[in-house]
Amino acid sequence: MLLRTFGWSFGITAAGLALAGVLWGWHGLAIVAILSVLEISLSFDNAVINAGILRKLNAFWQKMFLTVGVLIAVFGMRLVFPIIIVAITAKLSPWEAVRVAINDHDRYEALVTGAHPAIAAFGGMFLLMIFLDFIFEEREITWLGWLEKPLARLGKLDMLSVVIALVVLVIAGTTVATGVPLHGGHGTIDKAETVLLAGVGGLITYLVVGGISGFFEDRLEEEEEDDEDGAEEAGAEDGDGEPAKGAVEGKSGATAAQVAGLAGKAAFFMFLYLEVIDASFSFDGVVGAFAISNDIFEIALGLGIGAMYIRSLTVFLVRKGTLDDYVYLEHGAHYAIGALAFILLATIKYDISEVVTGLVGVVLIGASYWSSVVRNRRLGEGSQEPDDDKAEVTTGV
Repeated sequence: MLLRTFGWSFGITAAGLALAGVLWGWHGLAIVAILSVLEISLSFDNAVINAGILRKLNAFWQKMFLTVGVLIAVFGMRLVFPIIIVAITAKLSPWEAVRVAINDHDRYEALVTGAHPAIAAFGGMFLLMIFLDFIFEEREITWLGWLEKPLARLGKLDMLSVVIALVVLVIAGTTVATGVPLHGGHGTIDKAETVLLAGVGGLITYLVVGGISGFFEDRLEEEEEDDEDGAEEAGAEDGDGEPAKGAVEGKSGATAAQVAGLAGKAAFFMFLYLEVIDASFSFDGVVGAFAISNDIFEIALGLGIGAMYIRSLTVFLVRKGTLDDYVYLEHGAHYAIGALAFILLATIKYDISEVVTGLVGVVLIGASYWSSVVRNRRLGEGSQEPDDDKAEVTTGV
């Protein structure tokens, strides 16, 4: 299982480090290795969140996540995306932006760093919406019950998460965005307009992509329920308690085609949603990588290797059923997302070390994992309890 899931990651790591050694020597190999570790340490929460979504998809889309999705993550987000940002913010042609990225590393670093307020606002708002929608959703199993249960009751107010996200954006736009330090520390600049526009863009992206994905997922569930109800009714009408063969075959054939079509659409938009989440998680890594290197290819290779491990870890969590065994992991990951969202918004003005960002996620996920272990032990000791009572067990944190 381990080798089958992480085999590609091990192979790409070996090939990537060998390529780095050939192109840039031992120094370049060390930089790529450090960047890989940086990406992995920053993205544990990403793997847990992705696993919660990926387990809803079939084997085909899980393979797409590990193949096409990796190409998007490595070449799209770690290589092409920064160049597009440079081209837009510096008003350069795409070819000029590529030339700057390859030949003028210092200027490229300055341009990407200068675009950080917009990147942080977009990613921060997208991640904040994920966190808010989770925390305001009513659920049977709660980790921090004293906090989550009251917030779930508040979540019954329509569009509350959107309102709170907009309030946070306005606060960010009128505080941290008004005095953004220039690259090199020479003075400050007002980026309020940029932050507000980018933040609204992140909010709209979340609502559109998440809304479409949810729409097709709901449609798929409704079709499956209708199919089951129709089969039960047909069976009840048959004298022997079995449905009439011809009628059911005709009905099931039509329904199967509809379900397959809806499943395809739902899976596609979930896949798209996953890629946007991955993009939002990668923003801090892409910008933070300049503290280690300003070579676009070293950054792309190092972060790409790390991204491959995170995707393999996501599939591993799905196949092992880890989220079902350790039920608070998703809670911890979403709290880490909320923390990352606020950290991203704070980095518009303040320099926050990637070590802090990574540790926050690791601590929250570690705490939720330990709470899950404690819960499982309690359930094991009280195994005579009805199943309905098990869902109500909390850590008491």
